Amino acid sequence: MSISTSATESGRERLLRLAIEYFAANGIGDASLRQIASKIGSSHRMLIYYFDSRDGLLEAVVGELERAERDTLTEMLNRHDRPGRELAWEFWSHIADIADFYAPLYFELASRAMRGEDPSAALRIPNVEMWVEALARMWSGAHLKPAQAKVHARLNLGVARGLLHDLLLTRDRKAVDQAMAMWDWLCFREPSPVRQIARMSASWTAPRPSE
Repeated sequence: MSISTSATESGRERLLRLAIEYFAANGIGDASLRQIASKIGSSHRMLIYYFDSRDGLLEAVVGELERAERDTLTEMLNRHDRPGRELAWEFWSHIADIADFYAPLYFELASRAMRGEDPSAALRIPNVEMWVEALARMWSGAHLKPAQAKVHARLNLGVARGLLHDLLLTRDRKAVDQAMAMWDWLCFREPSPVRQIARMSASWTAPRPSE
């Protein structure tokens, strides 16, 4: 995760980085803005100045986490002419390698969004759609039309998040990697049953209940 630590980072960037590191290590919980400031070596007044409120700080945390991972995926996509097992495995390995740092924080924010608590409610739609669009780009070169690529991307996202949840609970990286390797095999074998399902699902509509 490319959270800035450069000598030229602004005061806001520095406080945001420290807040992310604190939340990643301790969770969000019910800590007040004053308590957070004390833990990261700042003041309540400075956090108010840069982020307005505790909710404003959490919104900034969500935005920075999204930016960092979006930039990572974009950089990987730009280094490959077309999707393939190498790219998919590279991105999975990156996500799994940093899971201990960011994944507990991500799932805590996501659970708050599921309960309708702001500001992490921003994760409910934009975060999912952002990743669907990014992953659809990865699959758009695999002989899939845009709508089909989005179906594949959403399924891919669900598999990855499920395996991250497994990894955090079991700490069994070998078993989780084996499961992801099986998923990759299903995706990239020829003919791929996963891509065939994506093609069918793109035009599928739920049956209307009978009157």
